[in-house]
Amino acid sequence: MLDRRRAAGVAFVVIASIAYGAGPTLAKGSVYGAGVDWLSLTAWRFVIGAALSWFWVLALPWNHAALRAMSRRTIATSLALGAFFIGNAATYYAALETVDASLAALLLYVYPVLVALISTRVGAGLAGVRPWIALVIAVGGAVLALGGIPTGRVPPLTGLALAVASPVIYSGYIVLTARFAGERRGRLPSGGERSPAATGSSEATASAAAPVASLMLTGTAIVAVVLALVAGRPITPSAIPAAAWPGLLGIGVISTAVAVQAFYAGTARIGAAQAALVSTVEPISTLAIAAVLLGERLTPVQLAGGVLVIAAVLIAQTTPGTAAPSVREE
Repeated sequence: MLDRRRAAGVAFVVIASIAYGAGPTLAKGSVYGAGVDWLSLTAWRFVIGAALSWFWVLALPWNHAALRAMSRRTIATSLALGAFFIGNAATYYAALETVDASLAALLLYVYPVLVALISTRVGAGLAGVRPWIALVIAVGGAVLALGGIPTGRVPPLTGLALAVASPVIYSGYIVLTARFAGERRGRLPSGGERSPAATGSSEATASAAAPVASLMLTGTAIVAVVLALVAGRPITPSAIPAAAWPGLLGIGVISTAVAVQAFYAGTARIGAAQAALVSTVEPISTLAIAAVLLGERLTPVQLAGGVLVIAAVLIAQTTPGTAAPSVREE
C-alpha cells in the first residue's frame, strides 16, 4: 500500500504527465497550423504559464508566507533552474516542426532510463530489482503505445538531433530539481530538516511547491522572450494569428502552469527516478487526447502498450519496502 505522502506524489506526477501530454497535439494542430513557429510558441507558453502560476501564488496566503521565507539563494536557484529548462522545451518544440509527434515522443522517453541511471549516483534511485523491471516494462509499453518508430518520411538530421537532445537536457533538469528539493544519494528529502548534505536545499523543501515552481517558470519565460526578441520573431499579441490563441492558451495553462507545478510537487515527494517512471503514462494521455480532439483511433498494439505502462507504474509503486522518507506535506 502507498502511504498518503507517496500517493500524493504519484498523483501529482500523473496529473503533470497528462497536462504535458496535451502539448504536442495542441502545438501540431492549432498553433503551428496557424503559422506560429516554435520560438514564438515557447515565449508565449511560458509567459502565460508564469502569469497563471503567480496568480495562484498571490491568491493564497500560505504561498505568500513561503515566498517571503525564501532566501535570495533559493530564489536565484529557482530562476536558474527555470532558465535551464528552456533547453528541453526549445529542443522538443523545435523538433516538432520537422519530426512526427510520435517519433519525437518516442525519443523523449529515453529520459526515464537516464534519470534512473543518474539517480543511482546522485539521488535516491530505484530501490530493489522490481522497480527496474517495471521501468523496462514501462518504456516498452511507451514504445508500443506510440506505435513504434514511424516508417513514413525521413525527418531531417537537425530535427532528429533536437529530438535526441531534449530527453538528455530534461533528465538533467529533473535530477537537478529533485536535488534542489533536498534529494541526496540514497535518500529522499527528510521533511525539510536541515542537514549538512542538504544545506541550501532544505529551505526549498520546506517551502510550498507553488512559489518555487512559479520562480522556475519565470526564469524560463525570461529566457524564452529574450531569445524570441533576439531572433526577431513576432511575439506581440497583435502579431499572433487569432486561430493560434486557443492552442497557445491551452499549452500555457495546461501543459505549462499545471504541468510544471504538479511535476515539481510530485518529484519533491517521490524523487526523480520514481517521478520519471510514473511519467511514462504521458504517451497514453497524448494518444487519448489525440483520439478525443482529432478523432484518431487507438490500435490494439497501442492499447496493449497503455496497459503495460499502467501495470508497470502500479508494480513499481506497490513494491514492498521501497518507500523512502519523503518531504513533509506542503
